[in-house]
Amino acid sequence: MKVYPLFLNNLADQRCVVIGGGHEAERKAAGLLECDAVVTVIHPALSEQLQRWAAEERITWVPRAYRPGDLQGAFLAIVSEFDAETAQVIWQEAQAEKVLLNTMDDVPHCTFVAGSVVRRGPLVVSISTSGCAPALSVRLRQELEQRLGPEYGTFLELMARLREPMAARYPDFDERRRRWYDLVDAGLLDAIRRDDLDAVRQGILAVVGEDIDLAVSTT
Repeated sequence: MKVYPLFLNNLADQRCVVIGGGHEAERKAAGLLECDAVVTVIHPALSEQLQRWAAEERITWVPRAYRPGDLQGAFLAIVSEFDAETAQVIWQEAQAEKVLLNTMDDVPHCTFVAGSVVRRGPLVVSISTSGCAPALSVRLRQELEQRLGPEYGTFLELMARLREPMAARYPDFDERRRRWYDLVDAGLLDAIRRDDLDAVRQGILAVVGEDIDLAVSTT
């Protein structure tokens, strides 16, 4: 299987369907809720967490098995419990309705696959083995979780605050790109890891200029 890597955005208010009610369905629903999607879960029984979300009206629960027509108006669907006969019917509906579909452990009935994900604030790392060995992607995720600490999220939040001031101060793209690389290479991650806020500020100041640094520091 050959995969084209991408990240979906603008899921807010998009109808997303999860077919299943166990732990995997819960995990998939949680990821969609983090992106502000409108989540519908279809299954006769739900895990305790999914039941809580249904009671809180964070998700819509359809307490029965999948039926043809359930994907109408959906943007994407995830099937967390594999059944060959049902998977084929869901696949046919997804194709007809142009719904992105992921069926776990059934690559032929997928239009997208979800990798093992590491999140550190705005940093999102997704790993795929193209369906060859999903267990390896899990082990790689575990390694990266040890390697990538919370300092990466803090660094990216700082960089987000610099984007507009940098664009205004350095309109030339090549100049601005050079300074972005200088920021990445300035040792700021180590300073954040040590909680040395003065070193962080001085590192930014040396690269972007005092006018930008002060503007960011006071917001």
